[in-house]
Amino acid sequence: MVSAGDAVVLGGSMAGLIAARVLSEAYDTVTVVDRDPLPEAAAARRGVPQSRQLHVLLARGRRALDELFEGLSDELSAAGAPLVDLHDQVHWCNDGHPMRRAASDLVGVGVSRPLLESTVRARVRNLGNVRFCPPAEATALLSTEDRSRIIGVLVTPRVGAAYPIHADLVVDACGRASRSPVWLAELGYPTPPEQRVPVDVTYVTRVYQREPRHLDGLLGALTNAVPGRPRTGIVAAQEDGRFAVALSGMLGEQPPSDHEGFTRFAESLGMPVISRFVRDAVPVGGPAQMRYPASVRRRYERLRRFPLGYLVVGDAVCSFNPVYGQGMTVAATEGLLLRSLLSGGPDRLARRFFRGAGKLIDGPWSIAVGTDLRFPQVPGPRSARVRLVNWYVHRLHAAARTDAVLGEAFLRVLNLVDPPTRLLRPAIARRVLRGGGADPVPSAGVAGGR
Repeated sequence: MVSAGDAVVLGGSMAGLIAARVLSEAYDTVTVVDRDPLPEAAAARRGVPQSRQLHVLLARGRRALDELFEGLSDELSAAGAPLVDLHDQVHWCNDGHPMRRAASDLVGVGVSRPLLESTVRARVRNLGNVRFCPPAEATALLSTEDRSRIIGVLVTPRVGAAYPIHADLVVDACGRASRSPVWLAELGYPTPPEQRVPVDVTYVTRVYQREPRHLDGLLGALTNAVPGRPRTGIVAAQEDGRFAVALSGMLGEQPPSDHEGFTRFAESLGMPVISRFVRDAVPVGGPAQMRYPASVRRRYERLRRFPLGYLVVGDAVCSFNPVYGQGMTVAATEGLLLRSLLSGGPDRLARRFFRGAGKLIDGPWSIAVGTDLRFPQVPGPRSARVRLVNWYVHRLHAAARTDAVLGEAFLRVLNLVDPPTRLLRPAIARRVLRGGGADPVPSAGVAGGR
């Protein structure tokens, strides 16, 4: 690959680390700028307020990260993070219907955000042409006199005067705190059209000691929110012999943080395998609460004018309802996209990247938003297609109680391995229509089963 000069990445979390890894193959130097001191060991940090929350690395995300960081799954496994067959080792309950389990190739990894991020960060630190600058905040973009090209960034350290870092490419990986729309407007560029879907999600995570008897010996459990009960519960195995439990509520529902309130909330989910665990397991540390007001998608691919030498990636482009666990996987697939585009040189990089990223985002966005629009309180257009797909997926969940083929088809889409359209294939549709049709049972007691 031909050298393209120097690059700067704004943000040292997962999307920024992925971008730095990819850019290291094409640029002489890559500088990562972050406001936080970045720890050497696995630790939660202020700049990632959700780092103490349960995170899910979907099967597609794990595969993508293994492409970018060879052997990463094995390294995480050696550090104690369990590899999980997401169809066979998890209790799934969708719309009140327990999913029939079966062995699959959908393998996720049960890992906390601090361990995943520190492991990836160590890989990036070991790259010879990547450096992490001292804690500093990016405060402005530097441009040519005609403002057609970004040539660097002004950074302000915690102590001392602001200083410039010049670069041939600047990548904004600052997540939901991205200032790109403001900076573009200051340079005379249009801001990207924005789609916002208010969901008002509050979620609380607690960590517990894991014992072989828990969850009937499986490594996870999940029950989704349904109209009339906008509450979700997720249990996922992690490193250090622990389970993380995330309880969440939409539309103003808020899980309590105290043990009794947390337990009552878990019991309201109607999934005894989760409520029994929360009631009986031994907690490790205190609860962590997070609020997420809205899913936001910035349509950079629709801009006709955009400065050369600049990109926006990860949550700064699209921030999904965290209940669906899509963010890190989309960031990883954007990394693979960027790698493939850089092999063709830097010409029209932003236009090519945003167009490709838009296509990558379409699938997970339609899953998250389409599912959220089942709730009448969530504002947004409900086309005939959205209503039909939600009806169809509900029938699929009912049929998946006994049909493991449908369960795997759904999980392949949920894990972003297959596009949502794969659920409409004739062979799948026949099984859905033949086996579906049960009403939702939001309060049914389920434990998952073969």
